[in-house]
Amino acid sequence: MITCQGKGVYGAIAIGTARVLQLQKPGIPQFSVRDAAEELSRLESATRMAAAEIDSIHEKALLETKEELAQIFEVHGMLLQDAEFTASIHRLITENSMNAEYAVFTAAKEIAARFIASGDALLEARAADVTDVSDRLIACLESLRSNGSLSDGTAPASLPSAPSLQGNYVLCAEDLTPSETISLDKSSVQAFVTARGSLTSHVAILAKSLGIPAVVGIGENFLKLVADGTRLIVDGFSGMVYVDPDERTEEDLRQKLAERMRETDLLRQMIGKESITLDGTRIAICANVSTAEEATIAAGNDADGIGLFRSEYLYLDGTDYPSEERQFQAYRKALETMGSKEVLIRTLDIGADKQAPYFQLDQEENPALGLRAIRICLTRPELFKTQLRALYRASAYGNLGITFPMIASVSEVEKILSICEEVKAGLRKEGVPYNDKTKLGIMIETPAAAVISDLLAPMVDFFSIGTNDLTQYALAIDRQNAKLEPFCDTHHEAILRLIKMTADNAHAHGIPVGICGELAADPSLTE
Repeated sequence: MITCQGKGVYGAIAIGTARVLQLQKPGIPQFSVRDAAEELSRLESATRMAAAEIDSIHEKALLETKEELAQIFEVHGMLLQDAEFTASIHRLITENSMNAEYAVFTAAKEIAARFIASGDALLEARAADVTDVSDRLIACLESLRSNGSLSDGTAPASLPSAPSLQGNYVLCAEDLTPSETISLDKSSVQAFVTARGSLTSHVAILAKSLGIPAVVGIGENFLKLVADGTRLIVDGFSGMVYVDPDERTEEDLRQKLAERMRETDLLRQMIGKESITLDGTRIAICANVSTAEEATIAAGNDADGIGLFRSEYLYLDGTDYPSEERQFQAYRKALETMGSKEVLIRTLDIGADKQAPYFQLDQEENPALGLRAIRICLTRPELFKTQLRALYRASAYGNLGITFPMIASVSEVEKILSICEEVKAGLRKEGVPYNDKTKLGIMIETPAAAVISDLLAPMVDFFSIGTNDLTQYALAIDRQNAKLEPFCDTHHEAILRLIKMTADNAHAHGIPVGICGELAADPSLTE
């Protein structure tokens, strides 16, 4: 028996035989074209074909997954029409006399590379979407070239999607695209294992929604260990895959699955009940989300509210600044989803480990200590005001609180409050409705903010302690550096004292204090 460790996607266990999928993409043809106009016309026809295929997949996704996950393929449709993407393809054809297939490949490769270089897991997932869309468009172009241009441009191209394998099996592949994942035959695929991929990839998200046990990011070596017919156990809880398991291991995992199912049933019985400790203290247990769609999942799992909506993913999930209207719609959807429950939306926290190329931030030797979060907002006030306008407009549709990250001084809070008043005055003048009693709070994630929390508490309506950054800054530990893990004591007395100081000062001034980050989920610190 051999064990391989990856990342478990869906909490279930599957036992079956392997089917290894070897998708060898054909080489992209590259040659010069004489008639750029003819090549652009073929590109237009292929784009219509690809759009029709994406619409068809979107309809399938609507039937088999949640509506918010089907939106992945709406995004594919938007990527197909993206102004930067299409302009780059047109430029390569007209200025470089490049054939359309290679122009699509080149343009997509450049955009995907920027997403991957960001170092952000969600943007890396967007790179996979770009590749998925470009592969489809290239297949449509090649279909037109081999069959001749079709007058209506809507005939289906022969794009490789789900494997047509017979019987029940565990699908093993280097990677899968969202299109391939949604096309899997759920009656045959017991689980899938991919050498590449992350927990935030769209493939992983779709696997959860489809209820398919999956392990991603297991490494290229795994595919050298398995062949068609190899017996596998896929543990979607731990991310472990057992190759040729022995009988004892198989029995232990069957018992583990039964125990997890009992735990899940017990948790489901808690839905609708208040979170109260044995001594009668009510605790609000809220969700952290990055999108309005995730708020739907939080509501379905009976979260007491949204404790942290990471608004920066609206900025990371594109190639330009999100408009006020786009932000407003996202915030409004999250608020309406949660009804009367509080939704705390954090203003953008770009910088450090979350980079968006179009911000054109300077390279910094110590980005975690550099221009990030509220520092960007205060140095680019128009950017800040656009987000605040969207937030205040959305406040009319639910119970909103606005959280400001990376606070280190009283003067920063004074500037923030002044800008908020300016934004509200502008909305009043325009007759735009908003909730004037929207609560404003700050993240306590710098030691400076914790130490002066007695001065900050009278200025705001709530505190939220961000324990990940607070630990990083208090211990001078780069939390992105895996080599420093032995030195990162999350139970360090300094961290606990800073948390106690913050809580005492918050309570002394009559404001609530929440806690998020890894320590918030540490049962040993619950008391």
